Amino acid sequence: MKVEECVVVDEIVREGESNEVIWDAIVVPETVKEQLRNQALLALTVRPVVPFVTTALHGMVTLYGPPGTGKTTLARGLPQQLAMYVRDRAVRLIEVNPHGLMSAEHGQSQQRVDELLGDYLPSLAADGMPTVVVLDEVESMAVARSAASLAANPADVHRATDAVLTALDRNAQRHPHLFVVATSNFTDALDEAFLSRSDAAILVPPPNQLALLAILRSTLVRLGEQYPTLRELADDARLSTVAARAIGLDGRRARKTVFQALARRLDTVLAPGSLTLDDLAETIDLVVAEDRAERKGGRNAAA
Repeated sequence: MKVEECVVVDEIVREGESNEVIWDAIVVPETVKEQLRNQALLALTVRPVVPFVTTALHGMVTLYGPPGTGKTTLARGLPQQLAMYVRDRAVRLIEVNPHGLMSAEHGQSQQRVDELLGDYLPSLAADGMPTVVVLDEVESMAVARSAASLAANPADVHRATDAVLTALDRNAQRHPHLFVVATSNFTDALDEAFLSRSDAAILVPPPNQLALLAILRSTLVRLGEQYPTLRELADDARLSTVAARAIGLDGRRARKTVFQALARRLDTVLAPGSLTLDDLAETIDLVVAEDRAERKGGRNAAA
């Protein structure tokens, strides 16, 4: 795979041209969103005018936490949050899928990582426009060298991690208009030197009961635009009790329980407005039970 094929998004986000649906759809503590936005804005403001030797800012944040908590979606929504504050009210968004970089051919991974991060991405942002680069599931390219032997992880993979670190250092000094948001489900798999280069590591936690209530309610509200009786379910005080039964689910899975509930009966498929809170509660109970069984099976397999 060519390095340019690893770039899955390259677009310009302008103030007023895109709405905040992506950013607002993710239900996390507001402090998480504020820290991400503020850290990015600080880096894009300070780094162009203050030397790297003074700031030690690499222009990178690592979002970490369990799968399904909204890390990637927050990263995608960040440019819109920044656009109102920066020059020309525009921010470029570049999203990278790094999995295609890792090659079985000797020396290829290191070469591709260096080419992508060190040459190709800066060339896409050569106009100096503030740019957010999303590195999704970055553990695939920044393997923790101290936690794995050369026998378990070929030397090529280790050299690829070295290439990531070198490119980050080089870009930090040469391209202060770049801001990297790395996401990771498994921080234990990330190299310590990579994490030390993050200006901040921000935990995106699994949803608590209030967050689950907000997720279920917002899903029902949006569906209620087409099926008005579902809007009534969103306002039902008993929905809080239903949300409590979903504790343990990630945000993505919790949202999907509404649609799983609709799919359980032909009646609700043909007439979604006939969904009841009992339907939703029963579905959540089943999904939670399945989730626990999957986790238990995973632990047993690991043992």
